[in-house]
Amino acid sequence: MSDAQKFLRLTVELTVEVLDVDALQAAALAEIRHPDAELTDEERAEQAELVSADETGASALQWLIEPEHVLQLVEHIDEIEPREAVLGVEPSDGPSEEEEEEEHIHD
Repeated sequence: MSDAQKFLRLTVELTVEVLDVDALQAAALAEIRHPDAELTDEERAEQAELVSADETGASALQWLIEPEHVLQLVEHIDEIEPREAVLGVEPSDGPSEEEEEEEHIHD
């Protein structure tokens, strides 16, 4: 095999059901207000507003997932070196029909 660098992009899709949007937002707001959050007062206020205004909970969930959590998927593999982790959270219409069928098979 050649010594040229080879990159692979790992794509993971996870659909979650939000059971309590208010509690999810409260947890994210606690993180935003925590003294260890590296935010200015202006950034803190802006992020708090984004989380509070998002009725889907997507902004809150994004705040609660640490980039290190994503990297844990591959940290045990010595033959690779993680180079970039990008996380996006967006509203969904729910599980796809395929996911629902698999769920019923496993029940």
